[in-house]
Amino acid sequence: MESISLSGKWSLCGLPAGGEPSSMISLTATVPGCVQLDLAREGYLPEDLYMGNNIVEAEKFEIYEWWYTRSFDAPSVRKNVYLVFEGVDCIAEYFLNGKKIGESENMFIAHEFRVDDFLIDGENEIKVHIKSLKACSDGYDFPIKLMFTPHVAADVKYFRRPSHSYGWDIMPRAVTAGLWREVRLEVRDEMYFGQDFVSSAILYGGRLTRFYYEIKTDEIDIRDTEIEIMGSCGEDSRFYERAQVKTKCGFITFDISNLKMWYPRGYGEAAVYDGYARIYKGGKLAHEKSISFGVREVKLDRRDRSGDDDGQFRILINGREIMCKGSNWVPLDAFHCRDKERYSKALELADDIGCNILRCWGGNVYEDHEFFDFCDRHGIMIWQDFAMACSFYPETDEFKRLFEKEVTAVVRKLRSHPSLILWAGDNEVDDVSRLHNTDMNTLSRALIPKVIDLNDIGRPYLPSSPYITGEQYERGIRSQVHGSPMVEDHLWGPRDYFKSDFYSQNRAHFISETGYHGCPSLDSIKKFINPDKVWPYDCGNDEWILHSSDQNGNDARLMLLKKQIQQFFGEIPAEPGDHILASQISQAEADKYLIERMRVGRPSKTGIIWWNLLDGWPQISDAVVDYYFEKKLAYGYIKRAQAPFIVAAGEISSWTLPIYACNDTLCKVSGHLKITDAESDRIVFEGDFTAEENTSTLIAKVPIYYSDKKILIFEWKANGERGFNHYLCGYPPFSLDSYKEFINKYGL
Repeated sequence: MESISLSGKWSLCGLPAGGEPSSMISLTATVPGCVQLDLAREGYLPEDLYMGNNIVEAEKFEIYEWWYTRSFDAPSVRKNVYLVFEGVDCIAEYFLNGKKIGESENMFIAHEFRVDDFLIDGENEIKVHIKSLKACSDGYDFPIKLMFTPHVAADVKYFRRPSHSYGWDIMPRAVTAGLWREVRLEVRDEMYFGQDFVSSAILYGGRLTRFYYEIKTDEIDIRDTEIEIMGSCGEDSRFYERAQVKTKCGFITFDISNLKMWYPRGYGEAAVYDGYARIYKGGKLAHEKSISFGVREVKLDRRDRSGDDDGQFRILINGREIMCKGSNWVPLDAFHCRDKERYSKALELADDIGCNILRCWGGNVYEDHEFFDFCDRHGIMIWQDFAMACSFYPETDEFKRLFEKEVTAVVRKLRSHPSLILWAGDNEVDDVSRLHNTDMNTLSRALIPKVIDLNDIGRPYLPSSPYITGEQYERGIRSQVHGSPMVEDHLWGPRDYFKSDFYSQNRAHFISETGYHGCPSLDSIKKFINPDKVWPYDCGNDEWILHSSDQNGNDARLMLLKKQIQQFFGEIPAEPGDHILASQISQAEADKYLIERMRVGRPSKTGIIWWNLLDGWPQISDAVVDYYFEKKLAYGYIKRAQAPFIVAAGEISSWTLPIYACNDTLCKVSGHLKITDAESDRIVFEGDFTAEENTSTLIAKVPIYYSDKKILIFEWKANGERGFNHYLCGYPPFSLDSYKEFINKYGL
């Protein structure tokens, strides 16, 4: 198979939809890319679209339609030639040498066209016409249900592109257009794999590992065809099988010697098998491709509360309960053509901070193979939402056809990755359904599970996050302020003090979203706020409001940040440095508390996926690393809180503070703990402890008063390793000066 890249420089022309040719603009485009970045590079838009209010200027080009053009030489072989577009944003027509070869209407998935009969000798010309979404939005039907829309405007719900791009509380409005992923020409072998998938499951009382295949060929008779598969994991575990096949699709069962199971980090080896699959025709090699897979069993143990049954929500890998600790994975950039260049640093952060799970949020795009490859080999589980978020979506036959094609493509593309352990239908679509029965959602209740059942094996499915059944809807489950009976929940609420009843009394076993605001550093702020607007931020400062992120002039999120500082310290520092530090302290303590609350709550508590690791544009947000990859104080706090073994405190009760050994490893831990007062260095507890494997163990109770305001330092040596943690005693307000001394003293 020959692959010829068509990425690089293209010609680009733009014209307002229905406009006169005299208003056309012409420029050079970069592929992968998007028109907004090309316009900025060539002076039609400000060079830095993230500075100040510059991003708003891009909205005037939303009414434009675009023509991408480039030439290439025809390949020497003119059979089985395909044009492949990995990502096109969004509604497009495709032409080769002036003839239409196809069209597409989905940004999320790849589109390919066989072009054997359209090629000519010598130079060939591709033209891609991308339509204006504003011009395409007429003609759709909008029932009242679609008009109820917290985030996404009703007239764009028919378009398959990321919800966040129309403006979100973590993203600006950036309705992009362009060829945002790779473009290439492929000359394919006369026989090749259209599909391949390795599945391993317990069947008929034993484990059967199968290679499923679909052979693409123009030949009718393939009786002299063989498939060979071979690979290994390390030096001591291998597989090999060669079998004759008589049909173009089917499966081959094979054995793996010294089988190694895939586990998430902290629970065993993230064992990945690498190898190849070959097709032989008449004894001669006809096609070869690389394959990789992992072998593991995944179970989502979920049941709603009922009567005396407290319910459950936990993830088991190979029969082991996993304490899930990780981040929601949100857009890496408002311009998704730049996502790939941010993968390396972002994933290294996820690994360094100790995540064993990432939840790919439904308002985003579907990440590419490089993302999943990293997670496969670093033992990071992936919870994958399908691309629907916080809104109702059309249930017309036409939309279902479009969406079913998307779900099928995504499942087939990603199913071989062992890190992908859960499909979820959407993000918070059930949660916005207060006026509608959630079981009436045929997209998440019928269409998606049908496609998964047809195209995947052994991976659980959750209809929505959080998932609300029709029965729960009838009981008005979401009308409660806190103490909700949800077994898996998104913990946002009032965002008041992080130890308020809303947070401390929540009964969920698994928290799949929660977070707290933290301001970026002053150095980072100066990179996206103009000098005259850097400070103060709270006097109707339009640039700060936009970067909060709000496109409607609403400063509510900035005022929330201010209230959280006031709550924690009892005052608002006037000087920027102290103000920013106070915000970061508040965020760090909140994130630390929320993670540790789940860890000390085992076995009832089983996981937390906090919001979030990294900003996708410069903003004031819940992220613990800003867009420029500068870490906030919370990063270090979370890294310590997510370590496989920590000592952490519960909350005061009956004149004592309970101390827990949180052991998310598979071995018993024994050690020695010393607890001191950070200010006086007075020892308040010292003693030995033993912690059982994969659970949290109460190891001490320290006498304390609610009125105490101090920081306790936990230092331990266990199984030959030293550890450090702290606990903030008492209730706000706290002293910023005292907290700064603590940070300096312990080098935090």
